[in-house]
Amino acid sequence: MSYSVIGDLPSRLGERVTVTGWLTGLRSSGKIAFLQLRDGSGFVQGVLVKQEVEPSVFTSVRSLPQESSVKVTGLVREDVRSPSGVELGVEMVEVVSLTSDYPISPKEHGVDFLMDHRHLHLRHRAPWAIMRIRDELARGITDFFSERAFLRFDAPLFMPTAVEGTTNLFEIKLSEDEQAYLSQSGQLYAEAGALAFGKVYTFGPTFRAEKSKTRRHLLEFWMVEPEVAFMEHRENMELQEQLLVYLVKRVVRERGTELALLGRDVSKLEPTMQGDFPRLRYDDALKLLADKGLPLTWGEDLGAPHETALGEAFDRPVIIEAWPAQAKAFYMEPYPDDPTRVKCNDMIAPEGYGEIIGGSQRIHDYDLLVKRLEEHQLPKDAFAWYLDLRKFGSVPHAGFGLGFERTLAWLVGARHLREVIPFPRMLTRLYP
Repeated sequence: MSYSVIGDLPSRLGERVTVTGWLTGLRSSGKIAFLQLRDGSGFVQGVLVKQEVEPSVFTSVRSLPQESSVKVTGLVREDVRSPSGVELGVEMVEVVSLTSDYPISPKEHGVDFLMDHRHLHLRHRAPWAIMRIRDELARGITDFFSERAFLRFDAPLFMPTAVEGTTNLFEIKLSEDEQAYLSQSGQLYAEAGALAFGKVYTFGPTFRAEKSKTRRHLLEFWMVEPEVAFMEHRENMELQEQLLVYLVKRVVRERGTELALLGRDVSKLEPTMQGDFPRLRYDDALKLLADKGLPLTWGEDLGAPHETALGEAFDRPVIIEAWPAQAKAFYMEPYPDDPTRVKCNDMIAPEGYGEIIGGSQRIHDYDLLVKRLEEHQLPKDAFAWYLDLRKFGSVPHAGFGLGFERTLAWLVGARHLREVIPFPRMLTRLYP
């Protein structure tokens, strides 16, 4: 027997089909039963009329527990009240497996309870919709770079040295005398890839051991990090904007049903799809913040309240550029006419979602990079291979990192990053 998937039923009007899946809910009267069914591709209501089936079928269906697995045969009918526009006129139900005491009932549950049962919670509508959008976003990223002739380049997850201090790194003991660290970023290795292949991007998990419990932090998250040879600061910002516009358009176009299920106000995403992101110099951002009662001393980095205030001042992502060198990493290219500033930018999402992209032009001069390593008190030996990139055919190059979960949280309107990753890893959560 061939089976149909629920997601395809709108194209099967008038046909008799069999779907395999799970019962998410059931209500019945004496003469009719309504079965809420899911199969991973979507949700549909099945309508079972007592007079139209064998008495034993109706009796057995009315007692089915939530999340029992079933095979349901019936006629696909139009239902204008359904989000999908169809329902299933049930003729036969075959039980594959009965459940008992399924812990997530239709009543309200607290966040901790749902996260303790995350392995089951993923079956429900909101996380189902978010994971479908997550999949679309990931494929959109791959397609965007593939269409522009980028090579996907895999960076290692084990790092041989703590390149910027160990305070937010996870250390792994390899032996009595040797340790490694879980990667915070694939950027340095992507630079090697760019000088070999021209245009590359890494896409994988990264790890930060920050002692933060805010809604914007996870211990394990995913990053997208393109790197391009012969690209400079302005082009880098243009590429970032092009990527965001492409991704938002794609998610809105391809996952409108899921966004609607989540109650996401898509009108708030429409300005981003138009592009033309505002750009502010760091000093202008400080003035804007001061006017909002959030003053910062020149040279300080932005905190969460500052990012929120800047994001709420615009209806689309805003780019903050020309940062003080003292606030940024050692590898960023300074302005030739003002070495106190570096050619970098942060992109801040609207609606209070904070920084989603950080990028810069990288230092390509060997002597200047050595000087920066010394100023940051970083071990030159550990960066011998990185310095080689400046000794053998060095060119100007630039890139950025996009926080995958932060971007996704903004797109779907999630309140916390734990909602947008299948199994969140946080200071307060390592189970399941």
